[in-house]
Amino acid sequence: MTDRLTFGWEEWVALPGLGLPAIKAKIDTGAKTSALHAFDIEAFGPSSHPKVRFAVHPIPGNDLISIPCSADIVDRREVTSSNGETELRYVIATEITVAGRAWPIEITLTDRGTMAYRMLLGRQALGDEVVISPSESCCQPQLSYEPYHTAQVRQVAPSRTLRIAVLSREPNYSTSRLVSEGERRGHVVEVIDTTRCYMAINALAPEVHYDGKRLPRYDAVVPRIGASVTAYGTAVIRQFESIGTYCVNGSEGITASRDKLHAHQILARHRIGMPATAFAASPKDTDNLIGLVEGAPLIVKLLESTQGKGVVLAETKKAAQSVISAFRGLKANFLVQHFVKEAAGEDIRCLVVGSKVVAAMKRRAAAGEFRSNLHQGGSAEAVRISRAERETAVRAARAFGLHMAGVDLLRGADGPKVLEVNSSPGLEGVEKCTGKNVAALLYDEIEKRVRPAPARKSTVARRSGPRPDGTRAAGARATGGRATGGRA
Repeated sequence: MTDRLTFGWEEWVALPGLGLPAIKAKIDTGAKTSALHAFDIEAFGPSSHPKVRFAVHPIPGNDLISIPCSADIVDRREVTSSNGETELRYVIATEITVAGRAWPIEITLTDRGTMAYRMLLGRQALGDEVVISPSESCCQPQLSYEPYHTAQVRQVAPSRTLRIAVLSREPNYSTSRLVSEGERRGHVVEVIDTTRCYMAINALAPEVHYDGKRLPRYDAVVPRIGASVTAYGTAVIRQFESIGTYCVNGSEGITASRDKLHAHQILARHRIGMPATAFAASPKDTDNLIGLVEGAPLIVKLLESTQGKGVVLAETKKAAQSVISAFRGLKANFLVQHFVKEAAGEDIRCLVVGSKVVAAMKRRAAAGEFRSNLHQGGSAEAVRISRAERETAVRAARAFGLHMAGVDLLRGADGPKVLEVNSSPGLEGVEKCTGKNVAALLYDEIEKRVRPAPARKSTVARRSGPRPDGTRAAGARATGGRATGGRA
């Protein structure tokens, strides 16, 4: 039989499953259940497998450090506090660790912000593992709050369940993959029709509403905004940004990438290689416009074209003049671009996630066609790209502030040239062609960005909170007490 641990009326414990490496707990043998300080408590997920997420201020008196947590809900239970008030609390199960020993316990979640201890351990948690010595304090090794001030908090933080919204109007391959991969990783993924969102715009509490209800707080938003709803879709994303939600691609990057003229101006500003490009509004400048891109053959492209639509190859100067005249007659905004002959109807689609090219495929135009888009009948195959191509793709995505982008390159005689930066790249072609699980790589990026960051030490934290050894600075409220018969 394993020797039992001896606890005093207060002990240091760890809850590694919640990402809490050090908590000072009060031992209360009169309480049946245990309680953990939690705020922003929110249940989510399907009713068959409900989850709860919450945040914890692990250091009494210091609200500068907040650790986000999530767990499965095992019960909802009425608990009567020591002042006689009854509260309906969520109950979670996790593992407690003391002196190298670990065992499962159940904990209720409640706001203990006014309490001297962030955790209370009751009879059920102690079980047969512990013997109580009520006259002693900290019989087991003392821990430190220091990990919360350093990068160690990232290292010990577990993978927590995230609530993620995919803004999409179509149940296509990309949307389905984002949902299935997210759920496979234990996250809750909800598909939101962008055009059915509406917004309460105010300075203090901006909100996004959907189908008559305020949308909950999401850990991340993955925009899949169609070209036809760019203006409204980016307005919705701006609203999420104002709330503080992490958006994989921001509103400014999406707006800029959809406007071909603006996009090429951004590429030029960052000195990223691209085909010679020109734009003019006056019909009197047609010949000069053609000359700026080294004459025919050239490409005439609508500013908001997608999937190769609205892109025309003019093989002679006369054909170019006719196409430009026709577009102007339709009052369409367009630009002209040098035709890179050496590309021979091929381009490279680089899928950038975070700061890396995670997959690349070479797209080849169908016979008699110059556009290599898969939507225009092109074919694709996995390709090994050069270091210059990889760096160009990453720089292009970064120039727009996009954390996920499809960057289309041409292999020119003098190096890679960016044709387009797509802020909502499709996953089907690149995943099937390369065999890469791009959706999983995107979730790696999301999880990395929304994990809790270590709070920096500050003068306020040092003055008002406990020191790393658990003692308090002068002027802070003293803690104390013994094992009592009170309730949780």
